[in-house]
Amino acid sequence: MEEEFDFESSEEQKKSVNRFEEMIRNEDQYFFDAGTFESIIDYYSDKNDSVKALQVIDFATSQHPYEAAFYIKKAQILSAMRHFSLAMDAIEKAETLEPSDPDVFLVKASIYASQGMLAKSEEFLNLALENADNKLEIYHQLATIYQLQGDFSKAVIFLKKTLRIKPNNPDALLEINFCFDVLELNEEALKFFSSLIDEEPYSYHCWYYLGNAYHKLGRYEEAIDAYDYAILVNDSFSSAYYNKGNALVNLDRYTEAIENYKQTFEYEPPNADTYCAIGECYEKLELMDTAREYYKKAVKLDSELPDAWFGIGVTLDFEERYFESLHFYKKALEIDDENPDYWFAIADARYKLGQIEESEKAYNKVVELNPTDVEAWLDFSSIYFEQSKIDEAIEVMSEAIKVNTDAPELYYRLVAYLFANGQYNEALNFLELALAFGPEKHHILFEYLPQLQGNQIISEIIKKYTEKDD
Repeated sequence: MEEEFDFESSEEQKKSVNRFEEMIRNEDQYFFDAGTFESIIDYYSDKNDSVKALQVIDFATSQHPYEAAFYIKKAQILSAMRHFSLAMDAIEKAETLEPSDPDVFLVKASIYASQGMLAKSEEFLNLALENADNKLEIYHQLATIYQLQGDFSKAVIFLKKTLRIKPNNPDALLEINFCFDVLELNEEALKFFSSLIDEEPYSYHCWYYLGNAYHKLGRYEEAIDAYDYAILVNDSFSSAYYNKGNALVNLDRYTEAIENYKQTFEYEPPNADTYCAIGECYEKLELMDTAREYYKKAVKLDSELPDAWFGIGVTLDFEERYFESLHFYKKALEIDDENPDYWFAIADARYKLGQIEESEKAYNKVVELNPTDVEAWLDFSSIYFEQSKIDEAIEVMSEAIKVNTDAPELYYRLVAYLFANGQYNEALNFLELALAFGPEKHHILFEYLPQLQGNQIISEIIKKYTEKDD
């Protein structure tokens, strides 16, 4: 239920403020009770007029010197202005008046946290916890301190406490979801958000985070169901449409994904990431003109989005416009030069343009950045083999196998190179290894060197492993 605006108290507050300002203009001294002073301070604080709020506090403390609340407010304002020493003086004055007031400990904790003194902040939050009746905000602040300290497991404990008190707290839900992500506790996240939904079945935030947990576990159909429930409760929840689009992409349902991405535009302004995601879907559907149109929209909104520049390159590459595609791949690389996919695309484009030496350098960079990319190693070695640099091709495959010891494709390719180089015994040894890792893939050898198909020794070795496999 929405909170109703209290016009009466607002009118009273405005009258008090006018009376206070009249006093200042007249250089007079009017009396205000403590509650009225608090209302006037809040008025200026709400307007971010810290100087005026502090001026009111000075009058308040002169008329009510034993009211700790004014020193607490003073400390909060000074801390927000980053006058930490003065803030600490004010809160210590409050502490002499109210030694066990939890607000005193909370403000002290906040002052220390603002200065990066997290252990000190934690100490005072725990003191506040001992003295407070309402522990919700303290649990949340402790969770924040633990996150800042990198102790996400402890943060989860306190976020769970806040959510027991207020199950549909969007800030706490966001933070606990983040902590589960960092800790890679997807199964635990699944159980946690499911249990919250049992208590709060109309919490679209909980359904959304449940969807995210399913998504990360690769359970895309269930993720889509959860996002649908989030949308059912709140049909203007654009994040649910966006993530539903992502789940549909993982199921190769690109047309539906596009519909969901576009749905977000009804509830928030279009952004570069969404345009880029739509572009990728059209690219997968091989509608390259439309894909390129959306990638261009993305870079118009954010020229620093490398995937959008890369996407334009991919669409041009598909149309065999390799020289143009290279330009856009380079634009992506200027923004993110550690992305192996960009280097791979550049290596391939340069190869297609006959820029063999530059292609070799780019492939070298790909396997340096992503040594587990089997396809990159195979393509890299092919360049040498096609130039009759068989020793170099063998060397590349040997390096690839050191990192990817159980990839049969690499062994079969090495076997082909060794045969081509006249190293028959070594080739047969590696053929046995290849067959041990992947007997069902032995056709790879013949695809690369068809002339080996009639070799009796090879056929017998293959037969030995494939029959055993059967």
